[in-house]
Amino acid sequence: MNAPTPNPLLGIGLYTAAESARLTGISGRKIIRWLRGHDIGAKHYDPLWTPQVSIPEEGLYLGFRDLMELRAAAAIIGEGVSPVAVRKAIDEARRLDIGSHPLSSRAFRTDGKAIFLEIANETGDVVLLDLLKRQFAFQEILKQSLRDTEFDADVPVRWWPRRRQAGILVDPTRSFGQPIEADSGIPTAVLAAAAEAEGGAEQAARLWLVPVAAIRRAIEFETRLASRAA
Repeated sequence: MNAPTPNPLLGIGLYTAAESARLTGISGRKIIRWLRGHDIGAKHYDPLWTPQVSIPEEGLYLGFRDLMELRAAAAIIGEGVSPVAVRKAIDEARRLDIGSHPLSSRAFRTDGKAIFLEIANETGDVVLLDLLKRQFAFQEILKQSLRDTEFDADVPVRWWPRRRQAGILVDPTRSFGQPIEADSGIPTAVLAAAAEAEGGAEQAARLWLVPVAAIRRAIEFETRLASRAA
């Protein structure tokens, strides 16, 4: 009897561009542009990197590592660094075996500065040079972009999108990476929907056998996500 074929999507998370935008606060347009590439006039711009997930007939999907890479890339680009320079840095970091998603790795906080400095010197990028000259600025930008993220060795493995105290966790090994209420492990969308369907947090808590506080945490989180999508 043949063993079942492992599902390649297990353990890496699965997010649409819209879900990624709601979770990270980065616009869906930017996410699509950065990960699919785009044209401006006759000029073509390649994607910053290739996403973990490939379902061509279903559109753009991202994995958990892509979410973390987006957060780091957005922080760097937000300082005025061009996406072209960021893509060059990613390519060079991969060549140096820093990883498939180097911006969000711990190693890049130290090695990335030298990579970007080489690119800045080659291109004469004044904004990038200024950023790199500021003491500790580069490392701090990357550190803050990945705040509330747990690492295993060099790699991000879990994310607390509203800080740990809020009790909401994004873990690619659980519920396909959808946000969960940390104590119960139940997706926040499920708990929030239960509260709406049952007429309140207390009723939903009885149905799902969880504390009322867990339902309220899920409702608060899902409300924030909905406001981002509005």
